[in-house]
Amino acid sequence: MKVMETPIVDVKLIEPKCFGDARGFFLETFSTQRYQDAGINAVFVQDNHSRSRQGVLRGLHYQLRHLQGKLVSVTRGEVFDVVVDIRVGSPTYGQWCGALLNDENHRQMYVPAGLAHGFVVLSETVDFVYKCTDYYYPADEKGLLWNDPALGIDWRIDTPLLSEKDRNNKTLAALKAGNELPLYIPNKGGQ
Repeated sequence: MKVMETPIVDVKLIEPKCFGDARGFFLETFSTQRYQDAGINAVFVQDNHSRSRQGVLRGLHYQLRHLQGKLVSVTRGEVFDVVVDIRVGSPTYGQWCGALLNDENHRQMYVPAGLAHGFVVLSETVDFVYKCTDYYYPADEKGLLWNDPALGIDWRIDTPLLSEKDRNNKTLAALKAGNELPLYIPNKGGQ
């Protein structure tokens, strides 16, 4: 497995080894020991699977008190996956990074707890799967505005399909002013 650092502290892009031939392929999508060896010491408690159609943008989501780390990947189709560092006090606060995840490159993005995450669907449909380090608490969910001008995210699409909730998310400045952002805790060991 190849682990690549990103411009954001603790966010990693992972390329599992894929063994393929004329019959198809095999890849190991997760192994506690292998990921710990790569500096990801997260304990995952929940797996999720979503299906979306082309043009759908989901995000940018996070939980404030029940922080969720995520290991995300695509089993069918392609997305542009985006992570924003919203941890107050982080050396990369307010920065974003993105990567193409699809069913050919088999890449995964590790999103540590306390960051905002989202994706936009570039293929006709996508099956998006992710492991979480904490359970989903609807009352704790927060959202960062997908097109916050202060962030300047290049989503590779101009008019995405958004939920009403995502359309009404707040800017990073408004979230900070309302004390609705997590704090950066260094040396958490990739949790």
